[in-house]
Amino acid sequence: MMRIFLLLPFLVICFVTPAAGETRASDRVALVIGMSTYSSVPPLKNTLSDVKALAADLKTMGFAVDISMDATKEETLAQLQDFAFKAETADLALIYYAGHGVSVQGTTFLIPIDAQVQSAKDIVTASVTMDQMLSAVDGARKMSILILDSCRDNPFPDVIDLRDPEVAKGLTTGKGGLAAPSPERGTLVAFAARDGAVALDGDGENSPFNIALRKNIVIEGLEIGLMFRQVRDDVLAATGNAQEPATYGSLPGQPFFLTGGDAVESEAGVEDLAMAWARIVDEDLANLQRLADAGDSRSVVGLALAKLDRQHANYDPSGAVALLEQAAAQGDPEAQYRLAKVLEGGFGVTADPARALGLYQASADAGIAAAVNDMGVLTYFGELGLTADKSKALGLFRQAADLGHTEAMVNVASFAANGLIEDMGPDEAANLIYGALRGGSARALEEVLARPEAFPKQTWAALQGVLAEKGLYEGEIDGSFGPGTRRAVLAAYGIFEAE
Repeated sequence: MMRIFLLLPFLVICFVTPAAGETRASDRVALVIGMSTYSSVPPLKNTLSDVKALAADLKTMGFAVDISMDATKEETLAQLQDFAFKAETADLALIYYAGHGVSVQGTTFLIPIDAQVQSAKDIVTASVTMDQMLSAVDGARKMSILILDSCRDNPFPDVIDLRDPEVAKGLTTGKGGLAAPSPERGTLVAFAARDGAVALDGDGENSPFNIALRKNIVIEGLEIGLMFRQVRDDVLAATGNAQEPATYGSLPGQPFFLTGGDAVESEAGVEDLAMAWARIVDEDLANLQRLADAGDSRSVVGLALAKLDRQHANYDPSGAVALLEQAAAQGDPEAQYRLAKVLEGGFGVTADPARALGLYQASADAGIAAAVNDMGVLTYFGELGLTADKSKALGLFRQAADLGHTEAMVNVASFAANGLIEDMGPDEAANLIYGALRGGSARALEEVLARPEAFPKQTWAALQGVLAEKGLYEGEIDGSFGPGTRRAVLAAYGIFEAE
């Protein structure tokens, strides 16, 4: 059940597909980066062959792939900026980096070929950080993946000693890093080796990690969480347990496949999620159970939701609730959100609105954007025992919009465009509409195309300005809705009309 509140009545729509003469931006994009021939540190043996091999596999999987080899820092940053814009209209964005790296005090620095390091602080100015790479992928609509196939040992042993406490003073500049990266929900960071361990080159043209990644990434219908688990197991086996890959981050609550498998919408209802997870249980119950037993709450939630598929032999709503309760009690906000949906809707169990409300609130307090938006709708209409409060609801919509929830962005834009928010006007409404379009909101696209008169002329002028800044609109900033503005709106969403 998806909750959408809109001040402006939206059309009932289906998935947005390009019309005749229109093309869709690629829904899967990748940037693969290889650094080998360094100017001041030892060259790396396999990085370029690893990059070429993975790029070829990704292309066969339907990715639009950009390749960067032996690039300078300036070139790498420019490529990341270009890729970030492409990622915004893709469902999945992936960056793979193979090269030297340094990890110090929670920050990972990736070394371009032109790095000249004579002191600790030179690493900061000469390198690209993991945070910069994360920023380039995290705009993807459904899933962002950063893969670092790097030793992260010290390529500058003759210049600096990374164990020296004085070194840390010049290096602690990033919020993420090897020790405890904290990417947003729906972003996965994979490392070829754990902190302090060396990513081995192997005996052939490709590294053990690259071989394992390419072996598993092309398997049809292999869910992403299970796929990276198999990569880990294969690398351990190939290296005699000398190298263990590690992954961090939070995968989305719905199953996600890099190739094959049935796509599930980001805001899928309980029934759709139940069927999707039930198919995974049929294919790979042992691995899913193994992850759940190891404390992976997402796998626990997956096992629970699979028990809510009414068409499945293992339909067991009471068992599903027990598993969701287990994960929710451990503080997992995704489990709290899914349990709230089950208890509110009474999916196979007795509905418990009061408990559902508490779980929605707990999930919202933990920053789950969909839960915050749901709380906004519940508050606006006074559902589940809440007192209707439009002012408080607006605050929740704004919070959800800040967290990237596209429907909340449209909700807030509706208020702002019509002068119903004191501190927001046409400029803010335009930025929210643009953000919703880039985030893949079909409802935002349908509304602005089918009912442009629903937005005041001042809002249209502001939106034209935003589209022009992004290089998507070349006409006059006059607030009118003509063919050029329509093309720009489509382009912002990721649909391009033929010239």
